[in-house]
Amino acid sequence: MDLPHHGAIPPIAPDLAELAQRLFEELRAADHDGVGITRQTYGLAETAAMRRIEAVAERAGLATEWDAAANLRITLPGTDPTLPAAACGSHLDSVPQGGNFDGAAGVIAGLLALLAAQRTGPRPRTLLLLVMRGEESAWFGRPYLGSSALFGRFDPRWLELPCLQDSSLLLRDAMRAEGADTDVVAAGTRLLDPARLSHFVELHIEQGPVMVARGVPVGLVSGIRGNHRHPAARCVGEAAHSGAVPRWLRRDAVLGAADLAMRLDASWRTLLERGEDLVMTFGIFTTDPREHAMTRVPGEVRFTLEYRSESERTLDDFLELAEAEAAEIARERRVRIELGPAVRTPPAEMDLRLLAHAQRLCAAAAMPHETLASGAGHDAAIFAGAGVPAAMVFVRNEHGSHNPREAMDFSDFLAGASVLQALLLTGAEAVGR
Repeated sequence: MDLPHHGAIPPIAPDLAELAQRLFEELRAADHDGVGITRQTYGLAETAAMRRIEAVAERAGLATEWDAAANLRITLPGTDPTLPAAACGSHLDSVPQGGNFDGAAGVIAGLLALLAAQRTGPRPRTLLLLVMRGEESAWFGRPYLGSSALFGRFDPRWLELPCLQDSSLLLRDAMRAEGADTDVVAAGTRLLDPARLSHFVELHIEQGPVMVARGVPVGLVSGIRGNHRHPAARCVGEAAHSGAVPRWLRRDAVLGAADLAMRLDASWRTLLERGEDLVMTFGIFTTDPREHAMTRVPGEVRFTLEYRSESERTLDDFLELAEAEAAEIARERRVRIELGPAVRTPPAEMDLRLLAHAQRLCAAAAMPHETLASGAGHDAAIFAGAGVPAAMVFVRNEHGSHNPREAMDFSDFLAGASVLQALLLTGAEAVGR
């Protein structure tokens, strides 16, 4: 096997690379549903995948345990228990008919890091791999279930959430079936003290096209974008006969909503030219199928609006801009535009010291890399929110994510895994913990 070597960043050993390749193949074979990979949050397949990782760790002599949220912890103990542990990890659940690398790449890379460190002999600092439950929101409508529980941030109301694919199954029951103690989780008991972690590193495939377009195998994440979402926005005008009402008397809801989309798109471009970080999407844009017709001026359009940024200020400014544009369009077209309240998720900044350290490591190793924001959410955001210095390593991946066409080149994975290993082993010194 031809393995990448980048000098200052030690390469992954050939036998560990073969182990990783075998694990990817076994996970795919176990959970391919005929179209893609399906591992339900707090489901049998998620647990079986975690057991597969646990078995490899135990055979290698690593310590394993399951916490009250049924997260799996794999530990390589250090010689100095007073030192905070260096942690890494990711998730193994998937969206329905997803790809084989989303989440799993980070878990396998973390396992390789602990196995490689084990071979070099005792070290002062404990290393910890966390395999976390329920990162995907596709099953119960809430992401980061396992990582939220780690730090006592699991809202007990979530236990009553129904499965989106089977409303008879509540999250409470799914968790209990897979070994979680929901009473402990609901009580907000902290399962892991953030002060006992020096830092956290997560490897993940990039879920967008930037690294493929740039031609780089490894990405260093500057931050995880927060978002404002308007799930029930609408533009209300007046329905009318398409042939009988002239333009100046129309109150066309479609054109009012379209005006808003085009004006915000123009503002998005301007903000990007000024160096702001922003993405914007009108994900749903529809008239009522029971009422729309070729010969009818539409009286109402329902739409969703979502915008994401690394900057809370940018999100607030864009909300103010969207409201101002909506008010102006409403006056001009004699319609009513209701964005509704924004459902907010705050941005998560990756630790600047860890990012700078990762950039130095890659530069010293002459490893091609790109610094970029993550538009998708990750468990690392929960660690950052809990005060744990966090970093993320992206691996180049074609065809996006959350679909069966995920295409991560294995040599890119090995390059990313070697960066994760270096950050895990040396990041504590960078953050001074």
